[in-house]
Amino acid sequence: MATRQSPLALAQTGLVADALRAAGHTPELLGLTTTGDRWSASGTGPAPDKGLFVKELEEALRDGRADVAVHSAKDLPGELPAGLAVLAVPPREDPRDVIVGPGDGLDGLPAGARVATGSPRRAAQVLAARPDLVIVPIRGNVGTRLDKLARGDADALVLAAAGLRRLGLAPAGMVALPVAVSTPAPGQGLLAVEGRPGAPAAAAAAAVLDDADAHACLRAERAVLAALGGGCLEPIGALCEVHAGGLRMTAFAGSADGSRGERVVVEGPRDDPEGLGAAAAERLAGVRR
Repeated sequence: MATRQSPLALAQTGLVADALRAAGHTPELLGLTTTGDRWSASGTGPAPDKGLFVKELEEALRDGRADVAVHSAKDLPGELPAGLAVLAVPPREDPRDVIVGPGDGLDGLPAGARVATGSPRRAAQVLAARPDLVIVPIRGNVGTRLDKLARGDADALVLAAAGLRRLGLAPAGMVALPVAVSTPAPGQGLLAVEGRPGAPAAAAAAAVLDDADAHACLRAERAVLAALGGGCLEPIGALCEVHAGGLRMTAFAGSADGSRGERVVVEGPRDDPEGLGAAAAERLAGVRR
């Protein structure tokens, strides 16, 4: 079972491993360092191509070193390599963004406050809500980012609620951001177990982990990402939820420079998640041009 080696990745993979053990399997971990890990740790240089946090794990799947790989679903690019697929999606953790800092969330920050994030999506939406704030770029794992906030590198920090919860962290001054203010990244709060559909033993083992609602929502959110041609560092947000017997999608797209952004809400049947994602993307396509 291939995994990144950050504390969060190991915690997430541990959850999957525990579920597999409970089902009678004996998973072994293959820890790998990805292109994204090296880029994030370097603190310099532009972001690499799409899939920067999954490339090495997918290589291990293709060459047989691993039967499955466990990802934060939001790290997956819009299109997967040929021969690989998402085999299972466990139940979703809290998908929202949170802000950590003084005061009552975004509204409590003074004008000119420095808000740290490494996400163009989060930056675009923070500035849409509070154009008087200053975005400060930040890299590193969750612990590193919290340490940088504590030493005064920024006045506030935006993170994923799911990562904090899976690490057992609840920093002081943490406030969840409403989805209508900061729409999460496609797949945020979800884990994706990726593998080779043609390997029946691995596919059958992964199937015990799958949550049908979570998997349908991931399919819808990834359809938004694929249709808009984005990756994990693009200003694109999408959150699908089961609603009134169907699916409801909140989606956001911003321009590359953060100067424009639009949010839409669309609904559709549960049996066509890709259609729901495509409909949301069609309404947002003009923002991406």
